Formats: sequence, C-alpha cells, structure tokens
Amino acid sequence: MPTLLIIAALSYLLGSIPFGYLLVRVFRGEDVRRSGSGNIGATNVSRRSPVLGALTLLLDALKGTGAVVLAYYLSGGMTAGVKPYQTMAMAALLAVLGHMFPVWLKFRGGKGVATGLGSFIVIAPKAVLVAACIFIAVVVISRYVSFGSIMAVVSFPLLVYGMRAYGNTPIALAFMATTSLLIIAKHHENIRRLLTGTESRLGAKHA
Repeated sequence: MPTLLIIAALSYLLGSIPFGYLLVRVFRGEDVRRSGSGNIGATNVSRRSPVLGALTLLLDALKGTGAVVLAYYLSGGMTAGVKPYQTMAMAALLAVLGHMFPVWLKFRGGKGVATGLGSFIVIAPKAVLVAACIFIAVVVISRYVSFGSIMAVVSFPLLVYGMRAYGNTPIALAFMATTSLLIIAKHHENIRRLLTGTESRLGAKHA
C-alpha cells in the first residue's frame, strides 16, 4: 500500500509540471492562459510559438512516460514475465490528472492528450500507434485538432480491449478507460464549438 501511494503521488506531481505555461512565461514573458483558448497545452502554446508548442508536446508526453516507467520500477518490474499493468495504468491516470488539475496553477491545467499519449505508449504501444493514425487522418481531413484528439481518445480503450493490450487485467483497462473519459470530458468546450461550427481549424489566425 505505501508503494502504491508513493507511485500515485509521484505520478500526480510529474503530471502537474505545467511545461506549456513555464515555456511561454520564460521565453516570451507572457501568460499563455491569456491567449487563444486559454489552455496550457501544446496546441495553444503553438499559437504563440510553433517551436515552444512542439517542445511543450514533447515534454508533456515525457512526463507521462516518466510516471509510468517510474511505476514499473517501483512496483518491482516484471513479475513472472508479466508487466504490472494495473500499477502502470494507475500511474498514467494520476499523471493525466496532474496535468489537468495542477496544484501550481490553482488546479486549472490542460486537457491531457499529450500526457496520456506519453503514458500509454509504454503500456499499449500498438494501440497508441493505431490511435495516432486515427488522429492524423481525422485532422488531415477535417483540420480540427480537437476533433482528431477526441476521436483518437474515444478509440483508444476499444483498441486496447480488442488487442488485449491490458495484460488481461480488468482494473488496468478500467484505469485506461477512465483516463480516456476524463480527456474527452476536458474537451467539452471543443465539442460544443464543433457542434455549433465555431471551433478553430488548424492554421487559422488567432489574436
């Protein structure tokens, strides 16, 4: 139990590092929350600086990866040739929660897509690859990054289940599905704008 609590706490703290906010503050002297969508994630950061946006995407993904890898080693690694899927999936969930609700920014964070990507690529790489292809296809066709993200996240738990990429551990699958649902819920404003036709397309100009 103490180990699980340590893993949960460290995963949340790793996920809560607001890289997008910090990068824009340090290199541009601005608060990214006051521009575009007001989000601290890579998409909004890229509207201020494509380079900082790419760096935010990478760092947000890496903190998810770090949380899951840390959980893997702290839980003892492979046991009888089986990964600790349950603990790793829990770490992924906590890292995404940290990104969404960072204590440093009064619990107002990002939407968790990049952090979820970085987390799950360690647990279910094949499912992530297919979900990434879905994301790219949807964005290329629609030019809506949010729509691509939503469709990829919706498909992910189904892909994990279909590919049996959860170590036949129902709790691990439940953690991953919960994480996906939280990411979708965080896109509620995007969903509303998509339905009303007011969502910004990729490449659109922003003040």
